Amino acid sequence: MNKSTSLLLRVRPGKSSDNLLDGADHLSASISIDGACGPFELKRHRANPLIRPSDFPGAVAIFNPGQTIYNGKVLLLLPVQHNSGSYRGRPAAFTGHVATSEDGVNFDINPDPLFQPSTEAPYSIVTEQCIDYRITPLEGAYYIIHPGCGPWGTMGILSRTTDFKTRENLGIISLPDNRMPCLFPEKIKGRYLRLDRPYRVCPNDFHEMGNLWVSSSPDLLHWGDHRPLLKPSFSHWATTKIGPTPPIKTDEGWLVIIHGVSRSCAGHRYGIGAMLLDLEDPTRIIGLTKSAILSPSEPYEFNGIVPNVVFPAGAVALSETDEIRVYYGCADTSVGLATGSLTGLIDLCKKENVL
Repeated sequence: MNKSTSLLLRVRPGKSSDNLLDGADHLSASISIDGACGPFELKRHRANPLIRPSDFPGAVAIFNPGQTIYNGKVLLLLPVQHNSGSYRGRPAAFTGHVATSEDGVNFDINPDPLFQPSTEAPYSIVTEQCIDYRITPLEGAYYIIHPGCGPWGTMGILSRTTDFKTRENLGIISLPDNRMPCLFPEKIKGRYLRLDRPYRVCPNDFHEMGNLWVSSSPDLLHWGDHRPLLKPSFSHWATTKIGPTPPIKTDEGWLVIIHGVSRSCAGHRYGIGAMLLDLEDPTRIIGLTKSAILSPSEPYEFNGIVPNVVFPAGAVALSETDEIRVYYGCADTSVGLATGSLTGLIDLCKKENVL
């Protein structure tokens, strides 16, 4: 894709003084429902949802963004669902767009897609989906995993970019049904590592049997040495399925924001928690939250295309201001922001460790 010449779409939900990068506290307290959240809670930004479908012409949903820091700015990779089922004359239920922000609240969205469904095999065969991006900075580039999903099952597709203007697909790196591998940002003992979440569809219920594994690779393309890591039912908010995001290196261990799924009489409910892995041996869990750190409680989390959902695809950690920020999907419809103390979350993982 050529360098963008389109005008950026400006999203301004917050005031100009709402500069999260300066560590200012412009956050409203989250609401705890029936004890769903524990002593540590991420706090929602008062301008939530920060990004809505109305911010992108023709969109019915913008949700579950990949996230990182790029050139000193917060960068989100936004899945945009199109009402017409096409974008700029090409069939596309979803496209992926880069959004950047100086203050972490007010974003400029590039209308030129970084991701759109490929017309080339094998990606066209497996029904490439431009959603749920996991972004990992690694060895001077940014590696992005997104799913393929269709009659062939769900699998992970690996892409690479250095400038978020162009990218290349490197390959399909996981077999069905394993749609969300998450790369570690550096080699460990000479090998690349990732978190996997394969699941067994039984019968055709993708909410069931979602366990976490660790695997390794010499080259990011060929994976093996699989090791089980964590299965659900360690807490009330994660009883049927759990899923990972890219690990974040801290002095205390690898911090991983996870989602968990539980059943209710109203259907399935998605919440957010965290775990801490040993730095030298990430197959060893040294901390795990028994409490959810964010659960659906706001109207924009209850009402949407998929109700009762808060969903993370990553997190941004700022050690200099002791912040952990999660830009999360709200009911598969919009994007919210929740933030808290980085050290507080690590302490919670270690204090509540339920294993």
